[in-house]
Amino acid sequence: MKLRKWAPSAAVLSMACVAAGQIQAAEADPAEVEAVIVTAQKREQNLQDVPIVVNVVSGQQLQDAGVRDVKDLQVLTPGLSVTSSTGSAQTSIRIRGVGTIGDNPGLESSVGTVIDGVYRARSGVAFGDLGELERIEVLKGPQGTVFGKNTSAGVINVITKAPEFDFGANAELTYGNHDARGAAGSVTGPIGETVAGRLFVAVRKRDGFNDVRNGAGPSTQKDNEDQDVFTVRGQLLWLPTDTLTVRAMADYTERNEHCCLTMTTVVGPTGALIDAVAADAGTVRPGNPFARLTYANRESNQDIKDKGVSLQADWEINPDVTLTSITAWRDWENLQGADIDFSSADIWYRPSDGRTFGKFETFSQEMRLAGRSGPIDWMVGGYYSDEQLDTSAFTPFGTAYETYFGLLLSGGANPNAVSALTGIPAGQNFIPGQGSLDTFDHSTKGFAVFTNNTWHVTDALELTVGLRYTDETKKVFAQYNNTAPGLACAAAIARPIPAAARAAICAPGADPAFNDVDTRQKRSEDRIGGTVKASYRFSPQLMTYVSYANSHKSGGFNLDRARLSAGVINPDTSFAAETVESYEAGFKSNLFENRLILNAAAFDQTFENFQLNTFTGISFVVASIPKVTSKGVDLDMVWRTPIRGLTATGGVTYAVTQFGNFTPTAGVGPRLPGSRLSYAPLWSASWSAAYERDLGSEMRLRASLSGRYTSPYNTGSNLDPLKNQKELTLWNGRIGVGSADERWTVEIFAQNLTDEDYFQVVVDQPLQSGTYAAFLGAPRTWGVTLRSKF
Repeated sequence: MKLRKWAPSAAVLSMACVAAGQIQAAEADPAEVEAVIVTAQKREQNLQDVPIVVNVVSGQQLQDAGVRDVKDLQVLTPGLSVTSSTGSAQTSIRIRGVGTIGDNPGLESSVGTVIDGVYRARSGVAFGDLGELERIEVLKGPQGTVFGKNTSAGVINVITKAPEFDFGANAELTYGNHDARGAAGSVTGPIGETVAGRLFVAVRKRDGFNDVRNGAGPSTQKDNEDQDVFTVRGQLLWLPTDTLTVRAMADYTERNEHCCLTMTTVVGPTGALIDAVAADAGTVRPGNPFARLTYANRESNQDIKDKGVSLQADWEINPDVTLTSITAWRDWENLQGADIDFSSADIWYRPSDGRTFGKFETFSQEMRLAGRSGPIDWMVGGYYSDEQLDTSAFTPFGTAYETYFGLLLSGGANPNAVSALTGIPAGQNFIPGQGSLDTFDHSTKGFAVFTNNTWHVTDALELTVGLRYTDETKKVFAQYNNTAPGLACAAAIARPIPAAARAAICAPGADPAFNDVDTRQKRSEDRIGGTVKASYRFSPQLMTYVSYANSHKSGGFNLDRARLSAGVINPDTSFAAETVESYEAGFKSNLFENRLILNAAAFDQTFENFQLNTFTGISFVVASIPKVTSKGVDLDMVWRTPIRGLTATGGVTYAVTQFGNFTPTAGVGPRLPGSRLSYAPLWSASWSAAYERDLGSEMRLRASLSGRYTSPYNTGSNLDPLKNQKELTLWNGRIGVGSADERWTVEIFAQNLTDEDYFQVVVDQPLQSGTYAAFLGAPRTWGVTLRSKF
C-alpha cells in the first residue's frame, strides 16, 4: 500500500535527480534576469520601477506549477490564500490574512479579481479555467486609483494571451489518477491584413476524491468532488490604423460537478442520534476525515454557466496621449443542490429542482485617458457598473427532521418529544418536503472617477498622487416564505417551554415570522480615497519607496434570514463599508550584475468596520468588527543561478493580522478580540525552480519544482481551536522531454507531491452540536501530459 502511495512521487523525484546530475556537469550561465514588464499602474513599466508590492507570475511558471485557476495560484504567491467550501461558487480569497468569506453573496470581495481588464463580481464568479495566460500580477494592499473597481486588500490581475499575426497552434492531452482526462487546444493567426484571432477550447473531467455512502437515498451518488469542465475563449484583434487597437473577447464556461461534502473530524453527542434516524451508520466514526469517506443521502451538485463579452479599444491620440475604453457584459449562473446536514440521515437539504440558485448579470464601462506632459505621467479615468444579483434558496425539512429533534430534546429517549412540547400531532410539526423558500433581488449601480499621476522630480526622485471618488447605490428586495406555515415554532413561542427547546424548534428556517414577508432596503454611499507615494533611485540597482493609501470595500446587505428574536424579524440586514488605511516602505534591487532581483516591503494596514461573515450552524450572521490590523513584511526574489538553464524564484510573507479589542455582539465568537484572524498564518512562503537544457541537438529537457509553506492557522470564523490547521508544506513537480522545436513534449507531473493531508475549512456540522467536519484540500494528483506546438 505504501509503495503504491509513493510510486508517482518516486518517479518524479528520480527524474529530478537525473536532471540534477546533469546540472552538476553544466557550464556556468552568464545570463541576467530578464526585465519583468507589468501594467499594475495601467501603463507598461519595469517591475523594479513600480512602488508597490507586486508578485508577477509568468505564463511559463503557471504552466510548470499546473496553475489553471486562482486557487492553484497559491503555490506561487506568498501571503495568498484561496479556499472553497460547499462549491467553487463559495470561494474566498485572502491576501496577508485579509479577505471575505465567500458563502454569502451579499458581501463583495476584499480581494478583487480582474481578467483582461474586467472585474469579476465575486471571488467564486472568478473561479474557473483561466485558459492561455501571459502572466498574473498579484497586487497587495488597497487598490483604487488605477483599477475601475475599488478593493481593500488587493487585486489579482490576470492577463491572457492576445491574438498574434503569426500563425501558431497548441494542443495538449492529459491523463492522470482518479481517471482524470483533459484536452485543450488553441490556434492563433491572421484573418486578414489588419485582423488576427485566437481560439482556446478545453475539456477536463475527473472522478471524485471522496467516497459517499447514501443510506436510504434517494441519492445514488457514490463519489464527490469530481470535475467536469468545458470552456471556450475567442478573441479578435483589429488594427484598423497605426494608432488604434481594438480587442474583442468572448468566453463561455460550463461546470457540471458534484461538490462538495464535508468529512467528519469530531463526532459530538449528536452522532448517536444521527445514527438512530439513518438507515446506515449516518456519520463517520471515529471521525477520520482523511479516509475521505462521507455520508449523504441527498445529492450535492453544482451546475455553473459563465459567459461574457468585452471590447477594449486603445487609441493613441498622439505620441503622448492614449485613450482606453473597456466595455464588458457578463452573465453567471449557478444551480445548486446540497445535503446540508452532511449525513445519510434525511434531515435538511436543498434539492436540485431549480429553486436554489445564484445569478449575476453585470455591465461595466471603464474609460481612461493617459499620457505624459513634461515630467509628469498622468492618468484620469471613469468607471460605471450595473450589477444584478438574484439568489434563491429552498431548504425543506427531511423525513427525519422532526424525529431527530425529538431525540435531541429528550436526550435520545422520545422521538415524539417535539409534539409533546408543541401539542401538534407527530409528523405535522416539520412537514417533510416543506421549508423555507427565500429569494433576493439585489442590484448595485455605481460610478467612480479616479486619477493617478507620477511626477519625475529628478532622474532619481518620483512622487505619485492618486485620488478616487466613488458613488454607489444598492437595493435589495427580499421575499421570505415558508412553504408550510411554521406551526411548531408558533406553538413553541406561545407555550411555556424551556428556552433551549424553543430555540431548537424555532430555527430561522422554521420561524413563522417569515411567512410571506417582503422587505425592501436601500443604501447609498459616496467616498473619497487616494494614495501618495515617493520613490528614490539611489542607483540603477536600488530603488526605495514609501507609500500611503486609503480605500474601502462597499457596505451591503446580509442575504439570509435575520431576527431580533424568535418570532421577530429584523428588517434591517445592512452592514457598513469596510475601510482601510495602509502604509508601506520598501526597496527593489538588482544585484550581482542583474542576476538576482531582491525586493522587500514592510506594511502596516488598519481596517475599520471589517466585514465578518460567520455561519452559526443554521444561518449566516454579518458583523462589522471595529478594527483589524495587519502588519508585517513581504520579500520576494528571482535568481538566475550560475548554472546554465536554472532559474529560481521565491517569496516570504510575515504578517500579524489580528482583531482589535472589542465587545463581541450576537453571532461573534468570544475568542475573536485580540486574536489573529482565521486564515492568517504568521508565516507563508512560496518557491519555484525551473531547469532547462538541450539533450543533444534535437531534444530538450525541462524540469520544475514549486512549493508553498504556511505556519499554523485557524480555519473558522469563530476561531474554535478544533478548527486549527497545522503547519503545512505542499510541493508540485513536473518534468518533460521533447523536441527542441517544441513540436512535441511529454511531461509527467504531480500536484501535492508528498500527499499531504490538510483542511480547507473546518465547520460546525449543521444542526449537530459538538460535531465538526472539514472540506479537505486536494490529495496528490499525478499524470502524464502530451503537448504539441506548431
